[in-house]
Order: sequence, then C-alpha cells, then structure tokens
Amino acid sequence: MCAGQILGVRMALLGLERLGIADPRGADRKRVVTYVEIDRCATDAISLVTGCRLGKRALKFRDWGKMAATFVDLETGKAVRIVAREDSRELAARLYPHLESKKLQQMQAYRERPAEELFLTHWGRVAIDPADLPGTKSDRVSCAECEEGVNFGRYVEVDGRRLCLSCAHPELRYFKPE
Repeated sequence: MCAGQILGVRMALLGLERLGIADPRGADRKRVVTYVEIDRCATDAISLVTGCRLGKRALKFRDWGKMAATFVDLETGKAVRIVAREDSRELAARLYPHLESKKLQQMQAYRERPAEELFLTHWGRVAIDPADLPGTKSDRVSCAECEEGVNFGRYVEVDGRRLCLSCAHPELRYFKPE
C-alpha cells in the first residue's frame, strides 16, 4: 500500500459521489468514463474503484503528469475533475510529524483528512467523440505503409493513402524498427 493508492481511491470515491453514481461496478457500470492524467499507482486505484478500464474503453489516459482525474456521467453529460492539492503533502507533514516517514505521514493524511483539504473540484463537461465511447465498434483499415490493422479511425490520409499514426509521423514513434 502506498500514499498514491489511497489518494486514488479517495479521488474516485469523491468523483463518483459528486456525480451521484452509487454502484459503478454494478448497476451503474456503463455510466462512467474516467480520464486519468498520470501513470502512477493512483490510476490503478481509480480504475479499481470505478471499474473503468482501458480494455473496456471507459478509462482514458492523458499523459499530463498531473495527479488529477475527470469522471464523466454518460447519462447526464456532467463531468467533475478532481485534482490533488499541492499543499496536501505539507499538510501531512505538519499534522503528523510524529510518524517517522513522509510516506506514513501522507498515508495517514490521505486516509483521515476531509476531501476539501486534499482535493480541488471543478465541474464541467467533456465532449467524448461517439467513436470513443465504451462498446463502440469500428471499421478496421490496413496501413498502406506497414500493413498493420488500425481501429477507431486512428489513421490519417496522406496523398490518398491511409497511414497509421506511427507511419504518418515517424518522429513520434516510441518503437523504432531495425
């Protein structure tokens, strides 16, 4: 167990509560889409609480390096973004100096402190492309360059050829073929 997992659980519970979603893994399981902004342990906790997963297309990852998540209610269109307050670590150190490590101080604070001391909450909306909704099926095309299959319109047309994003933009590739 780490402080980030506790923070992620609290973020998810707060987001679901604000949206009025009581049973995200049961009766409300098709009602929530979650955007996470960091690839740390909090994301795993958020996924566990909400039931949103990448493979179900209900968990969306934005690599922005922020301890933040946005919870979208597909029934109402409302969205709430929960952001961990920057001063929550300092708060933990100030309130729990008797605990021997920052990790233990943060874990204690993240378990006990009220949500308003740990998080900022912003209401808004998220325009989710219908093709990005959970359960959506799409046509599959083959890249004219590498011949790999591409789903969900994740290709671009260049000189009349359909190219996957990595062939269209080789400078952005994370994998470099030899």
